[in-house]
Amino acid sequence: MATTNDLKNGLVLKIDGQLWSVVEFQHVKPGKGGAFVRTKLKNVLSGKVVDRTFNAGVKVETASVDKRQMSYLYNDGADFIFMDATTYDQVAVSEATVGDAVKYMLENQEAIVALHDGTPLYVELPANVELTIEYTEPGLQGDRSTGGTKPARLETGAEVQVPLFMENGEKIKVDTRDGSYLGRVNS
Repeated sequence: MATTNDLKNGLVLKIDGQLWSVVEFQHVKPGKGGAFVRTKLKNVLSGKVVDRTFNAGVKVETASVDKRQMSYLYNDGADFIFMDATTYDQVAVSEATVGDAVKYMLENQEAIVALHDGTPLYVELPANVELTIEYTEPGLQGDRSTGGTKPARLETGAEVQVPLFMENGEKIKVDTRDGSYLGRVNS
């Protein structure tokens, strides 16, 4: 148990039998009346975001979430298999739980897997990853200017917008949060 004074971003609360992650919070002390805490909560399993207000000092139940550094091993069809780097335990994570992270995962990719009572809640990738362009339309001579982009399919199957001068086989850095092109990787 914790009070609303202990709230911080990323804390997982157990409300009405469901797990909610604190996205943002704000302590409010109006001129009249008691203080309260305005929060934005995200359902850990469904991803639904709701606004919720708590009176200041109210006790809230926290959920123990175990975040572990793991390596993605392989996909066995229905599940993605991750291995804990320290204990060598293997954990099967469903495709629904992995979510959009699947677009940027290669075998042996490092990731953080959040577990609650042994159940995987979500997979968190590093802020950016290096991937190779599998296919993109060839650029034309003179397309070296800034601003123009074209779609490119990466080795994981994800599609991102890249500058016109990029070619097949080049390694690029991609932001895993929004899928944007961050730059070329020099070999």
